[in-house]
Amino acid sequence: MRQVVERNRIWGDLARPWDVLVIGGGITGAGIFREAARSGLRTLLVEQRDFAWGASGRSSSLVHGGLRYLFQGRFGLTRDAVRGREKLLALEPGLVEPIGYLAPDYGRGKTNKAWHLAMRVALGLYDLFAGYWRHRYYSADEFRMLAPGIDQRGLKGGFGWRDAQTDDARLVWHVLQEGMAEGGVALNYVAADTLLRDAGQVTGAVLRDHIEERTAEVRAHVVINATGAWADRLRTGASGREKMRPLRGSHLIFPGWRIPVAQAIAIYHPADGRPVSVVPWEGCTRVGTTDLDHDLPLDQEPRISPAEVAYLMAAVESLFPGIKLTLDDVVSTYAGIRPVIGTKGGDPSSASRDYAIWEEDGLITITGGKLTTFHHAASDILAIIRRRLPYELPDHQRRHTRSATRRPSRRLAGRYGNLAARLLEEAQEGELERVPGTETVWAELRWAARTEMVVHLDDLLLRRTRLGQLLPRGGEALLPAIRLIIQQELGWDDARWNAEAERYMALWRTCYSLSAPETIPDWRSI
Repeated sequence: MRQVVERNRIWGDLARPWDVLVIGGGITGAGIFREAARSGLRTLLVEQRDFAWGASGRSSSLVHGGLRYLFQGRFGLTRDAVRGREKLLALEPGLVEPIGYLAPDYGRGKTNKAWHLAMRVALGLYDLFAGYWRHRYYSADEFRMLAPGIDQRGLKGGFGWRDAQTDDARLVWHVLQEGMAEGGVALNYVAADTLLRDAGQVTGAVLRDHIEERTAEVRAHVVINATGAWADRLRTGASGREKMRPLRGSHLIFPGWRIPVAQAIAIYHPADGRPVSVVPWEGCTRVGTTDLDHDLPLDQEPRISPAEVAYLMAAVESLFPGIKLTLDDVVSTYAGIRPVIGTKGGDPSSASRDYAIWEEDGLITITGGKLTTFHHAASDILAIIRRRLPYELPDHQRRHTRSATRRPSRRLAGRYGNLAARLLEEAQEGELERVPGTETVWAELRWAARTEMVVHLDDLLLRRTRLGQLLPRGGEALLPAIRLIIQQELGWDDARWNAEAERYMALWRTCYSLSAPETIPDWRSI
């Protein structure tokens, strides 16, 4: 109930002048929001769905430099991404964590010699950008110990290097929260319906609240379009030509015991040679990703296609032929739409993952990019904001606090920063126990419902926590226990809870499970 009161208070104050209006609540928008707020600017961010609902909550959660981009000659993108990875590792321990990566070597002949040399050069550059030397080549015996269960036939050895991973939706929320702590205001489920203009220049937007069905006009000195794959919807009114190529990337999640890997393993798909990774994540094992043009409506929740399921199952079977996976082993699935810049045609995997900035009729659009480059993107946008403001922006001191009075675990400290101690203190009896089968403690559910702008049940189970992806049937068996927490914290009556639970399970069955297994092709024939 407190969140409803606070939301109404914020809505009533939207008519005041703003320095910066950020439209889009993914990692790019969140990074800009935080930097603007830290600079002392009156900053408002709005997101049409939930924060991290789009690509920033559905990625591979890898904070990596993009080794394959070196093979495409994109040295600047890789350098910036590697440096962004190292920055996040230093600033966000417990939320962004190092992970070992392995690439088995099965090749023979001249082609393999060329790949072998290319990998050595690429990994040398990779480490050079990071400022340390961590990669190495393992013999076949060493590699078998590092990756037990992989296909042994023709194994020559393999390369190993360091990257990092995170919970991408939690990273978005953490960045937003730091911006709000600096005085910024953020609202989810608020869409920018139309842009406001003065003398042909964009000066604000008409905002619509999806929850209360109310509208407000907001004016700002600078308007930022950070809507990712949706970027053309706002900017086409300013410039005309569409520039986005939405690409879908899908994943399968298995129980950790079913594909037991201690490090991520990268392979080339036997059908088309695309890179696919098998990654340990939150006690489970994630397999992904696909990369293909997404032709369905962007406002429709994306989901994996039967062909993508077969494609990923074929990749796993080629790497682990002895474990005999079946579709019954899949815990959940998910799909995200990447905001890639370009036109259709050609290999989707070759499309640039770098970000771009356009200034059109006063509207600043930024789209594309990766988790690892959001710091860099935010700095570029802040420089533009400084030029646009009618007054000089004073220098500011960036603050980054992670302290806590109690000693939470590294995981909790990483996810909740200096609020982790309060989370522990406000936990009720038994809520510091883990939710069965996960690393999440029950207190995280209460904390999210109380303080993290949860509007729908899927906000809680798919983004603030990942229980809907980590537990069988989306955690349906635990809904009675979750109900006790949610109804108490959010004031939902029985009718509201029943509606939310039904909505969530329908969404999970449609978009996060193998909703029609009988339509999935036989992956053994791929």
